[in-house]
Amino acid sequence: MAAAVRAIGSLGRFTAASKYSLSRRPPPAASHRVSWARGMERKGYGCRNISTSTALQNRTHVNYDIKGDVAVVRFNTPNSKVNTLSKQLSAEFTEVMNEIWSNEAIKSAVLISSKPGSFIAGADIDMIEACKTAQEVTQLSQDGQKMLEKIEQSPKPVVAAISGSCLGGGLEVAIACHYRIATKDKKTVLGTPEVLLGLLPGAGATQRLPKMVGLPAAFDMMLTGRNIRADRAKKMGLVDQLVDPLGPGVKTPEARTIEYLEEVAVGFARGLANRTVSAKRSKGLMQKITDYAMALPFVRQQVYKTVESKVQKQTKGLYPAPLKIIEVVKTGLDQGRDVGYLTESQGFGQLAMTKESKALMGLYHGQVRCKKNKFGAPQREVKTLAVLGAGLMGAGIAQVSVDKGLKTILKDTAQQGLDRGQQQVFKGLNSKVKKKSLTSFERDSILSNLTGQLDYKGFEKADMVIEAVFEDINIKHKVLKEVEAVIPAHCIFASNTSALPISQIAAVSKRPEKVIGMHYFSPVDKMQLLEIITTDKTSQDTAASAVAVGLKQGKVVIVVKDGPGFYTTRCLGPMLAEVVRVLQEGIDPKKIDAISTAFGFPVGAATLIDEVGVDVATHVAEDLGKAFGERFGGGSIELFKLMVEKGFLGRKAGKGFYVYQEGVKNRSVNSGMDEILARFKVAAKPEVCTDEDIQMRLVTRFVNEAAMCLQEGILSNPVEGDIGAVFGLGFPPCLGGPFRYADSYGAKQLVDKLRKYEAVYGCQFTPCQLLVDYANSPNKKFHQ
Repeated sequence: MAAAVRAIGSLGRFTAASKYSLSRRPPPAASHRVSWARGMERKGYGCRNISTSTALQNRTHVNYDIKGDVAVVRFNTPNSKVNTLSKQLSAEFTEVMNEIWSNEAIKSAVLISSKPGSFIAGADIDMIEACKTAQEVTQLSQDGQKMLEKIEQSPKPVVAAISGSCLGGGLEVAIACHYRIATKDKKTVLGTPEVLLGLLPGAGATQRLPKMVGLPAAFDMMLTGRNIRADRAKKMGLVDQLVDPLGPGVKTPEARTIEYLEEVAVGFARGLANRTVSAKRSKGLMQKITDYAMALPFVRQQVYKTVESKVQKQTKGLYPAPLKIIEVVKTGLDQGRDVGYLTESQGFGQLAMTKESKALMGLYHGQVRCKKNKFGAPQREVKTLAVLGAGLMGAGIAQVSVDKGLKTILKDTAQQGLDRGQQQVFKGLNSKVKKKSLTSFERDSILSNLTGQLDYKGFEKADMVIEAVFEDINIKHKVLKEVEAVIPAHCIFASNTSALPISQIAAVSKRPEKVIGMHYFSPVDKMQLLEIITTDKTSQDTAASAVAVGLKQGKVVIVVKDGPGFYTTRCLGPMLAEVVRVLQEGIDPKKIDAISTAFGFPVGAATLIDEVGVDVATHVAEDLGKAFGERFGGGSIELFKLMVEKGFLGRKAGKGFYVYQEGVKNRSVNSGMDEILARFKVAAKPEVCTDEDIQMRLVTRFVNEAAMCLQEGILSNPVEGDIGAVFGLGFPPCLGGPFRYADSYGAKQLVDKLRKYEAVYGCQFTPCQLLVDYANSPNKKFHQ
């Protein structure tokens, strides 16, 4: 039950995001690729006998050889780091299995990858996106189900030998086999990430997983999309045997481990065929009790109810996939496997056509794009990084750098600040030890690359310096001059500012071509986005180095042009100004939070200001107000200033719009704000004060500013705009970002809303020309 209660739906992964916004802040590689779907368009896989010689001439993705009486089937997608269930691989796999089933000399089979880091990483989602109707996608699912059912029912035992990523359709292949052996390696992960694309597992996993690992654990896997390490998979019953990885020898450790895995798997396959090995799993007492309980309908009903309410609470009903997964699992358990498989394939087809799935797939493609360096390889690799300022941001940057093998210097001006920063890095890495993703030896080895100091010693060897000092142009200028006096000629100077124009910071530099902005988001070790800002003088090689460092740190990187607030802070500014106006109109913080989370933001708008810090919000609002004038107005900035004066700085001070107490989950509204809100109260305009109007006032100002950034060339394309808004600011992932939202909601409808509010409030709602152009041309879309 505990595992089931943890099931949180597809929202969670995308929006650890914006809980913390402005204070600064693989392709999800294989893991976000989806179920068996790709390549399953062939209907009714009959057992055709294809002569080995003819087939072998054409096979490029799957081959096999025979070891005694065991066929070893090898997956190897050419010119790719991972195996994916492409149309070609699926067709060749079908041919190979048909040959194995028709060859009487073969008694069993092993499925293995020729790529050490990838068993099968899932399938390319392009094929699903190419389908025009739900029926086409349903057919893909049914074809996959039929093929995997043949493997499950195979009279010849089939063993999956898993090394590397085994995700989505890859896991569905593995759990259809009779036995699973996996390498006990960090790279070996199993999971069902389909929910993160707004889909469900479509080749039988919704029916097989509950029987294999139990209902609560199956829900946990399918509703969160989390990756499961091999040792955990063994405890769950997802894997039957583990193989320890081997060290180096004549061949690489990876190659030796794959050979050893194959040898062990062949032994098990042979044992299963001649019945010296049993595929029956012995279950522990707790598992037996759980299985017994889950066999009782009223217990199952309670689990469904608990999981449904948890998902509803987390997703606000904005994500159809988690609820559909629960429905499909429920159908299979209550009405039998045939009805279960049919419901799964139909649900897969229905979900693929939803706007939520299309939005999440768009984000997936955007992530893949933002995990590449569009500037190419830098002239020299950054090996030594120096970070100025050991505060929350500086220590966070140091942690994600040292963690990825960069030799890192962390400098502060005070010993107390330095100690706190180093302790933060230790705590961050130690939390990984507690979660068993690092050993204590690995943690200490990583920390040995971190040097804490109060002077500029060693900066002469630095390849890049990132400053994370206070947001004051004079302090930034001071450290830039000090740094340039000690660093080598090739060294890059990057500023982690959230709003100060980089060109202003670079104004005192002797080498402005080496100055760039690297805007991280807080907390740095959890937030995926890095916003890189280039000025007119920033060289391409400097940009290439900054992107390379960001990618090495595991970030999703967007590159924008310089300007006040860049892209992310600039989008957030008008929305927060509107939040203050709504508060002044008499709407209380809890209602504003409810209205904004109902739209899909993971954190309420009033809470967001508390998280950012009222002092930071005030500082940024003043800077943006000076730069953009009346257009960035809305609520009174004096309200913020009075909050700062009274010490209501937000969460960090224990009081903001809310009161924060250690260990108290249900925070109360800060009664000290009553007097401040009363002082700044303005008359509400009834014609624009419904809940929907308040929601749209916040959202239209955000989206309009995003479009303005594209119009002005701050953004180079809508994709990076969507990625920045979702991964940096928590724009609802189910809407795909401001530009995809504009496409689905309609540019004309957005402009009409803006005009409605413009009539009441003036220029703050004037739609930008780009939106007006799109509104006047119904065929124009930001994403074609």
